[in-house]
Amino acid sequence: QVQLVESGGGLVQAGGSLRLSCAASGRTFSRYAMGWFRQAPGKEREFVAAISWTGGSTYYADSVKGRFTISRDNAKSTAYLQMNSLKPPDTAVYYCAANSDHNPSSSLQQYDYWGQGTQVTVSS
Repeated sequence: QVQLVESGGGLVQAGGSLRLSCAASGRTFSRYAMGWFRQAPGKEREFVAAISWTGGSTYYADSVKGRFTISRDNAKSTAYLQMNSLKPPDTAVYYCAANSDHNPSSSLQQYDYWGQGTQVTVSS
């Protein structure tokens, strides 16, 4: 089992920045690829970004490419999502997830463990 806890969400104006954190406990964090997903009201959960178990490979949704950066610190068992140039459409609950396959994936079905989510609200 892996337990994931997100933090860092909040209310920010358009153009602002937030840094989300995902703290992991349980099984060895470094064995898992990590992903960030988001879900806006009335919409399906969608892929945002993913990172391989070593951090050497990353993958982004087109909608966030160039604005968001995913990273991880295996020594701290934590994954991060740096979000810059935020826009109102970025408003959603953001979830981190762990994937026992070492490679990053955009597919929700590939992820074995999920956090409870953190709300990000971007005002115009």
